[in-house]
Amino acid sequence: MNKTFELVLRWLVGLMMLVFGANKFLHFIPTPDMEESDLTTFFQGIMASKYLMFLVGMVEMVVGILFLTKKWMPFALVLLAPISVNIVFIHLFLDPANIAMALLVFIVNIALIYAYWGNLKYLFK
Repeated sequence: MNKTFELVLRWLVGLMMLVFGANKFLHFIPTPDMEESDLTTFFQGIMASKYLMFLVGMVEMVVGILFLTKKWMPFALVLLAPISVNIVFIHLFLDPANIAMALLVFIVNIALIYAYWGNLKYLFK
């Protein structure tokens, strides 16, 4: 993969993860008023757990920082994989109209896994 393209992908997803992770604590992105739906019920359940949103926000921020600094990239990619899959599934089943960014994160994660495959292939032996 072209190094410049990899840099753009890393920064794009790194900034997204850092911003959306920090938003889980600081709430600087306004949430739209949503009518009662499966999505609101789902997020009410996550918020009721008291720890899950904190954990996801912390992992997203750690992944974002690791992506931006290019430190421990294989570790960051492994951390991001289940998060990106869950983001896609949440949007696929509960909010399909807003799936575009979720797919972007997932596809970039797959592309970067491919780019770092030499460092990750031992996990699959």
